[in-house]
Amino acid sequence: MKSSGRLWDDGTSRKAEYKESEIQMPVKHYKPTTPGRRGMTVIDYSSLSKVEPEKSLLESLKKNSGRNSYGRITVRHRGGGNRKKYRIIDFKRNKFDVVAEVKTIEYDPNRSAHIALIQYEDGVKSYIIAPVGLKVGHKIMNGPKADIMPGNALPLLNIPVGTFIHNVELYPGKGGQLARSAGNMAQLMAKENNMALLRLPSGELRNVPVICMASIGQVGNVDYENVNIGKAGRTRHMGMRPTVRGSVMNPNDHPHGGGEGKSPIGRSGPVTPWGKPALGYKTRKKHNRSDKYIVKRRGAK
Repeated sequence: MKSSGRLWDDGTSRKAEYKESEIQMPVKHYKPTTPGRRGMTVIDYSSLSKVEPEKSLLESLKKNSGRNSYGRITVRHRGGGNRKKYRIIDFKRNKFDVVAEVKTIEYDPNRSAHIALIQYEDGVKSYIIAPVGLKVGHKIMNGPKADIMPGNALPLLNIPVGTFIHNVELYPGKGGQLARSAGNMAQLMAKENNMALLRLPSGELRNVPVICMASIGQVGNVDYENVNIGKAGRTRHMGMRPTVRGSVMNPNDHPHGGGEGKSPIGRSGPVTPWGKPALGYKTRKKHNRSDKYIVKRRGAK
C-alpha cells in the first residue's frame, strides 16, 4: 500500500504501510523500508470518526516559536511544525441536566487524548475529552443527577469513593485541570470536611473542594505511551527543534562547554546555560498557597 503523501499533524501518513497481521492492533508497526521506518509506530486511527472538525469550535493558532511579546526566546527548542487549529474543549461541563449525544470521536493535534463532539438536546455542540469506553451514539449528561458512567460529569460530592475520574477541577468553576492527558486518571479516595482526597496519576495525594466538577472514567487513547517516534523528522512535524548538549558547545555559549574531547563538567554539578543548578534545585515558591492541600507529595516515600 502506497503512502498518500499527506501528513497528519504528528508527521505520519494517513495511509501508512503496515503489516497485514496488525491491522486490528491499536498501535501500528511499520515494515522496515527505511531506517526511520524500522522502529516507528503510530496509533491506529481507524476507530476515529472520518469527519472534518466542527468549524464553530475551531480557532486559529499563532506560532510564537517560544518567543514572548518582546520577541525573545523564553522557551527553547520550539518552532516550525505542521499547521493546526485549536479545538475549543469544554473543560467546565457546566450545562447541567441536559442530555447530550456523542456525535463523533476525533483526533486532536493539540493534545495526546482523543476528543468527542457532543450535541445537547437544545442543539448546542461542544468538544469534551473522550474517556475509555465512550462510543458514538452514547448519551451523556452533566450535573449532580448524572449516572456514574464514562463521560458524565458530576461534582465530587456526588461521586462514590473509589471511582476513577479525569478532567478534575482544582477551583470551583475554573474548569478541569487535573488528569487530562491520554491514559490518565485520578481516584477519589475519601470525602471529609467539604474536601475530597484524590490520588493523582503522579502518586500525589491532594485535597480538592467537593463542589469541584470531575468526569467519570479514564482518559482514552491509552496506547499513546507505547508509540515510538522512530525518526527525528517526526518531532519536527510536531514543532520541536533539536536540543544541543552543553558539553559540545564553546565555553562562551554554555558553562559545560570547552575542554579537550569529552571533558567533565568541571564544577559542583550540571547547570543551565545561565548557570542555575539543573538537578535538585527547587523552583517552587516557599509559601505556595496550594501547599496546604497537598497531603502527600509525588515521589515521597
